[in-house]
Amino acid sequence: MQLKTMPKKKPLSAGRAPLFLFLCQMISALDVPLDPKLLDDLVQPPTITQQSPKDYIIDPRENIVIQCEAKGKPPPSFSWTRNGTHFDIDKDPLVTMKPGSGTLVINIMSEGKAETYEGVYQCTARNERGAAVSNNIVVRPSRSPLWTKERLEPIILRSGQSLVLPCRPPIGLPPAIIFWMDNSFQRLPQSERVSQGLNGDLYFSNVLPEDTREDYICYARFNHTQTIQQKQPISLKVISAKSSKERPPTFLTPEGNESHKEELRGNVLSLECIAEGLPTPVIYWIKEDGTLPVNRTFYRNFKKTLQIIHVSEADSGNYQCIAKNALGAVHHTISVTVKAAPYWIVAPHNLVLSPGENGTLICRANGNPKPRISWLTNGVPVEIALDDPSRKIDGDTIMFSNVQESSSAVYQCNASNKYGYLLANAFVNVLAEPPRILTSANTLYQVIANRPALLDCAFFGSPMPTIEWFKGTKGSALHEDIYVLHDNGTLEIPVAQKDSTGTYTCVARNKLGMAKNEVHLEIKDPTRFIKQPEYAVVQRGSKVSFECKVKHDHTLIPTILWLKDNGELPNDERFSVDKDHLVVSDVKDEDGGTYTCAANTTLDSVSASAVLRVVAPTPTPAPIYDVPNPPFDLELTNQLDKSVQLTWTPGDDNNSPITKFIIEYEDAMHEAGLWRHQAEVSGTQTTAQLKLSPYVNYSFRVMAENSIGRSVPSEASEQYLTKAAEPDQNPTAVEGLGTEPDNLVITWKPLNGFQSNGPGLQYKVSWRQKDGDDEWTSVVVANVSKYIVSGTPTFVPYLIKVQALNDVGFAPEPAAVMGHSGEDLPMVAPGNVRVSVVNSTLAEAHWDPVPPKSVRGHLQGYRIYYWKAQSSSKRNRRHIEKKILTFQGSKTHGMLPGLQPYSHYVLNVRVVNGKGEGPASADRGFHTPEGVPSAPSSLKIVNPTLDSLTLEWDPPSHPNGILTEYILKYQPINSTHELGPLVDLKIPANKTRWTLKNLNFSTRYKFYFYAQTSVGSGSQITEEAITTVDEAMASRQVDIATQGWFIGLMCAVALLILILLIVCFIRRNKGGKYPVKEKEDAHADPEIQPMKEDDGTFGEYSDAEDHKPLKKGSRTPSDRTVKKEDSDDSLVDYGEGVNGQFNEDGSFIGQYSGKKEKEPAEGNESSEAPSPVNAMNSFV
Repeated sequence: MQLKTMPKKKPLSAGRAPLFLFLCQMISALDVPLDPKLLDDLVQPPTITQQSPKDYIIDPRENIVIQCEAKGKPPPSFSWTRNGTHFDIDKDPLVTMKPGSGTLVINIMSEGKAETYEGVYQCTARNERGAAVSNNIVVRPSRSPLWTKERLEPIILRSGQSLVLPCRPPIGLPPAIIFWMDNSFQRLPQSERVSQGLNGDLYFSNVLPEDTREDYICYARFNHTQTIQQKQPISLKVISAKSSKERPPTFLTPEGNESHKEELRGNVLSLECIAEGLPTPVIYWIKEDGTLPVNRTFYRNFKKTLQIIHVSEADSGNYQCIAKNALGAVHHTISVTVKAAPYWIVAPHNLVLSPGENGTLICRANGNPKPRISWLTNGVPVEIALDDPSRKIDGDTIMFSNVQESSSAVYQCNASNKYGYLLANAFVNVLAEPPRILTSANTLYQVIANRPALLDCAFFGSPMPTIEWFKGTKGSALHEDIYVLHDNGTLEIPVAQKDSTGTYTCVARNKLGMAKNEVHLEIKDPTRFIKQPEYAVVQRGSKVSFECKVKHDHTLIPTILWLKDNGELPNDERFSVDKDHLVVSDVKDEDGGTYTCAANTTLDSVSASAVLRVVAPTPTPAPIYDVPNPPFDLELTNQLDKSVQLTWTPGDDNNSPITKFIIEYEDAMHEAGLWRHQAEVSGTQTTAQLKLSPYVNYSFRVMAENSIGRSVPSEASEQYLTKAAEPDQNPTAVEGLGTEPDNLVITWKPLNGFQSNGPGLQYKVSWRQKDGDDEWTSVVVANVSKYIVSGTPTFVPYLIKVQALNDVGFAPEPAAVMGHSGEDLPMVAPGNVRVSVVNSTLAEAHWDPVPPKSVRGHLQGYRIYYWKAQSSSKRNRRHIEKKILTFQGSKTHGMLPGLQPYSHYVLNVRVVNGKGEGPASADRGFHTPEGVPSAPSSLKIVNPTLDSLTLEWDPPSHPNGILTEYILKYQPINSTHELGPLVDLKIPANKTRWTLKNLNFSTRYKFYFYAQTSVGSGSQITEEAITTVDEAMASRQVDIATQGWFIGLMCAVALLILILLIVCFIRRNKGGKYPVKEKEDAHADPEIQPMKEDDGTFGEYSDAEDHKPLKKGSRTPSDRTVKKEDSDDSLVDYGEGVNGQFNEDGSFIGQYSGKKEKEPAEGNESSEAPSPVNAMNSFV
């Protein structure tokens, strides 16, 4: 049983956000209220309400004040211990205790020294119900010692050298703040080259002549005593060097390649790397195996210092700083370990019980190392305290059963580790009291319609009473389907309507009695505008009128107030106000501004504003149209937790009316420098009611927009920090996936700083097996994005929840999502594997599925491994890389493409899940049938003679079966590249050489060669070759061509042709015809073809239709060898066209060239006129 008067309320929805502040004000700790009605007969154990900090550094020039305040009934008495023993203040005339308080005042101003009172103090507040104790307060006076006198020699360096000027300040309490200045108390400029380290030393990556000076002075400021100590000046002279040798970076601090840093949770982690080098190095920071936390990482001292605020255990790891310049880079790794002083998970709370009841005190804390929990009762360790039969201690929990009045006491929970301790007081107060209602009877509540109504019922009793509300005299109890019943007794009507008017009765009951109270509720109509003032532009000297009409509840009397620029109207007779209007006569320039009509009643208020712009009587001759000037005079009013009113004054519209205002905000706490869109209002408004989020440091700015464009932003408004609240949303993207067979990795997308709604953002991670009856297991973690649950069974479904919380409270209960613990490799191989061969290159495999439980994970599919094990033609085994095919899902068959014909293959099948593959099935072999072979690997012609050619070849690289024979086809090619008859020849399969005899001399032949299996013919390879020329004939040809008479004959023929051409030209000009031409016209012999210079034929006068190109033959490589990929000629290239055919005996018929005017060619003859050389060869 718990006793509450103003306990924590139930969470309110967003629609009831305005109630938050009001209800928070009614919340107090779980203690007996010191209400005047209860003071006379209720008792309460002491509670410490105020105390000095644990580490209390005092100013030795002032009196020492050690605070200790407490409350209780009866009022507690106070005592102190110092260094663990009783501190008798009566024996020290300098020590006094404030009346009604435990606060000590030690008067050292008149006499005495602060050092005399150093020590550890603890305050105890005691009454008849128990004793509460304060923290151990360590009192130490601040110290600001002087610098040790030392003689500092001048420093002389060459330009480019590195330098460290030591500071080494005296050790003070608290530590001093270090800075470097000159004799004129001007701070020394710092940069990437020159900077101050965390230890106070001044580092130069390289010195320059302008660094020369005699007053490098290190100062130490001790804030507590407001004193500054000065080190002796250091003189530095830098000698200019003609050329400074550049060098790669090295670290001035820290030393070595690695170092270690330990920091406590919640503190600021500061890592420093300062390097020297020439040119000046630049520093970069990375976190190994991770990323630097966003919004918590800051760079100081020109990126030489990395700072991470609010550090947590997740920030542990290796951080690497890199110093880099044009000559190289150097690295240093800092290993960071984050420890934690104790911090609360569940702090003990006061417990109020009635006799005979049960209760528990829970004290749970975390830290690194894990803190030790110890209990005290009334300041005495429970191990040596008086025994209480109603009390049982189990670690961090004390359980009470059947308590009596003597069980009342104050318990202290101490959680401590090597880094600190936490001490919390929580009392157990045993009371027996009938219910009492503290709210005044017949209280009248008046509420505006459609707004929340809150009816109070403050109560007290022990055992804690139950509260019921009734409406009217005979009404039934009100339930939470329409109403909200808060734990503190308040009845909330979320949206009050006219029918909510009436009398409400609050009834409080416990086993000792009952109390009730009546309150009354009236619902009023809201005040609203019927007509509100409008934006106006008037000329100087004219009159303007603003109208303002409101409608209100008839029982409420509104007051109308006119304001100018949020102030009173000018005291000027030109301003007149009647019932609904404000009239301004003889308008002047200074009358421009914002006019506001405010209508107020005792329950609500509304306001509306309009801008008056005063212009010149006559328009300017050439108006300038531009974007508006920015608004100004931004002001925040009506500052509430969830809203604020922003007002501004518009800038000049530059002759284009303002159409709208755009409002943006900046969150200086979480996203400094980043402006985001907040709202837009019409161009006639100068006020906006803005909705706000908790725990945001707002600044606002306004931009105006007209038809030309948008103005520059206004100056930022003042900052407004909203109060913290519990998070209103939970992390998204919650997933649970195991990375190992025995774990569950829960991940989520964390909330950003804006969404946290308050400090101390954490996450409550909960999980339980989906198909079991286990309770939820929960743990609270820091602001991280992952938590690993260990020791889980393999691949079991889990329900997972991640709930955000902060120092204020918890976010709404999240929805559970389903995840799975880690997968393991499948246990069973697929069975009944069988293969059906589709053709020589394609087969289909079938198998039976494995049992689902044996998969032990998400079934991703089945994977086939297959490989060529043996060649059926060569009967030998070759090692070939295995091929893999994966078939998604639960398929139980799959095709195997791209197989080698006439081969032996082996395959096996495995099941695949997210972890990997299971065991392989038994190997299953199969054969592919024969196919057609590939082309012979090579073909070359060797040993050409007058009438024979010898062919040599290599067998096909892929016979794809047993070769039965080779097919050779060949045909001659004449001098005009026309093809002759085609000859077929079959060659046994065991041959790789063949000689063709009885061929024509000096003749080109084209060969087509391919292999065959029982299935059919393979791809062909082609080649061309020429038989040799008769040596005697070749000799005569050379002799004739070099004889003088032959040369003279050729010259005569050429002269004759020239004469004929000249005569023909003259006859043509005279209108006659050349006789040869007449003869040709008469006979029109189509066989006569003109000859061109490039092919040795005559003719300059032939018709255009006779100029048809001849087909070109292929060129044979010099080595006479043609590979398959190079042999791309065909019969069509030699004029076969579509008319060529083969007779049954293999002879070729049809037209070779495909030209209409040609007759079929026989042998080596040609229908064209021969060239002079061919004619001479025939003659000889």
